[in-house]
Amino acid sequence: MDINYETLYTFILATSALSISPGPDNIFVLMQSVVNGKKYGLAVVAGLMSGCLIHTTLVAFGVSVIIKQSEVLFFTIKLFGALYLFSLAYKVFRSEASVNLSEDSMPKKSLGQLFRQGFIMNVLNPKVSIFFLAFFPGFLFSKEMGSVLQFYILGFLFILVSLLIFGLIAILSGTISGYLKKNSKVGLVLKWLQIVVFIGIGIFILFSEK
Repeated sequence: MDINYETLYTFILATSALSISPGPDNIFVLMQSVVNGKKYGLAVVAGLMSGCLIHTTLVAFGVSVIIKQSEVLFFTIKLFGALYLFSLAYKVFRSEASVNLSEDSMPKKSLGQLFRQGFIMNVLNPKVSIFFLAFFPGFLFSKEMGSVLQFYILGFLFILVSLLIFGLIAILSGTISGYLKKNSKVGLVLKWLQIVVFIGIGIFILFSEK
C-alpha cells in the first residue's frame, strides 16, 4: 500500500512539539501532579486522551464526506486550517511569556473524578474539534487508504504521542515545576516554540496535496 511515511513522521514531530508547548491541558496535568501526586495527574491524562477519540470520530466522518464531494471544499478546509493555526500563533505572540503555575483553587479529588474532569474538559471543548479539523487534513498519508481510516490512524498517533508526553509531565512534575519556577526565560523559549510550530504546521497544511 502506498503510504507516505515522511508525512507521518512530520505529523508525529508536530504533535510532539504541540504537546510539549504549555497550554491549559498540560499545565492542568502538571499542577494536579504537583499538588495531589503523580497518579492524579495520570488520571487527568487518561480522561483527556479518551476525549480525543470523540473529536477524532467527528472530524474523520465529517471531513471524509467533504473530501469525496469536492476538491474545492477540501482546499477550503485546508485554507481554514492554515489561517486558524496562524491566528493561534498570533494569539500566542500577543500573550505573556511567563508560565503560570499557581497552585490556588486546586481541590483534592478522587482518581475517578479527575478522569471524568479530563474527559469532560476535552469533549465539551469545541476548540479541540476545530483544531483537529485544522490539523489533520494536511497530513493524509495515502492515496489508496480510505480517508476515515487515515483520520483514525492520525487520531491514535496524536493520542499516543500526547499520552507519552503528558504522562512524562505527570511523572516528572516536581522536577519540571521546580525548573520552570527557577528559570524565568524558559517561558519565552516555549512561547516562541509554539509560534514557530503553529506557523510551520499552517504552511505545511496549506501546501500539502490530497
